[in-house]
Amino acid sequence: MQTVFVSELKPFFDAVAEQMDLYVPKKTGAHYIYDKYDPADEAAVQFNNIRACTPVKEFLFPLRELAAVFPESLEPEEIRPFAVFGLKDCDLRSIEILDKVFTEEEFEDSFYIARREKMFIISSDCSEPGTSCWCTFSGGQPHAEKGFDLNISMVGNGFVVEVGSEKASEFVEKTKDLFAEVPAEALTERDAARTEARRRVDDNNAEYTLDEPANEVVAGGYESDVFDMESQKCVECQACTRVCPTCHCFYLYDTKREDYFAKMKMWDSCMRLAYAEVAGGENPRRVLGDRIRHRFMHKFAYFLDRYGINMCVGCGRCIDADSHKMDLRVVLKKLNEELKGAKEAKVAK
Repeated sequence: MQTVFVSELKPFFDAVAEQMDLYVPKKTGAHYIYDKYDPADEAAVQFNNIRACTPVKEFLFPLRELAAVFPESLEPEEIRPFAVFGLKDCDLRSIEILDKVFTEEEFEDSFYIARREKMFIISSDCSEPGTSCWCTFSGGQPHAEKGFDLNISMVGNGFVVEVGSEKASEFVEKTKDLFAEVPAEALTERDAARTEARRRVDDNNAEYTLDEPANEVVAGGYESDVFDMESQKCVECQACTRVCPTCHCFYLYDTKREDYFAKMKMWDSCMRLAYAEVAGGENPRRVLGDRIRHRFMHKFAYFLDRYGINMCVGCGRCIDADSHKMDLRVVLKKLNEELKGAKEAKVAK
């Protein structure tokens, strides 16, 4: 993979912003959110040491959008090319999951595809993963290995830039005056930082090791009381699904405008009471514990069965956002211990 070196981020950001809209992480308190880059704002140049608290799906799958109108047809609006800087490996893997959902041949979402084709991904290494991060659990890393156009790694005297796509290679060629050859010591420093970040994630999650794959643990605990026990603390705020970068449920509703009817598309949540309600008022998941169980089954079993990958990328956003601090790792561990105990009891008989 081609690598180049840049000593400062601002000239790089300015070059990107000349060619497309650029969104960069902005520190707010202890967290990062995304904001449109303003070349005149020196404070806009920040290297986020951890993933933003907001999910990347906001750029591809907006919270609310117009999906159709009647009597006229509706085509996707013209999307300007845009770049997002500071995405982490968990974000890139979440995009891979959304691609499977919204770009399937039979169920293509033209609105999603229009945005996806115009997106330029500039990922970056996690230098300080948080205590809620558990990307390695789901096969990820604190640094990106694929799925990016450019990836940025911060080292002592600058930034190592990896080129991951043809359009990124074209960008580097057009702006080659910005870049230099990568010093050997910079690559050594980058690799050492990656190893340390991986160690921190592993150490943070050592107590949550499972004896079986997560899909087997969840499926094996389908009848467990753990889900009902968790529901006693849950206030159904739905924050877990809102900040999740892979949750993609939405609902459609009709509204009347002055001279036409519009169909709106809005994020939905399987944690919402009426989510599974059908005609006549029947609801197979009226009980909150059943909705929590469904969330786990979708994350770790159903999606894996259909697409071959886990729907959880281990970003930890739901752990940070949940008002009653439900921790997926803790729930999985409880299910694991129950399953392990049941198997040991069966062997003892």
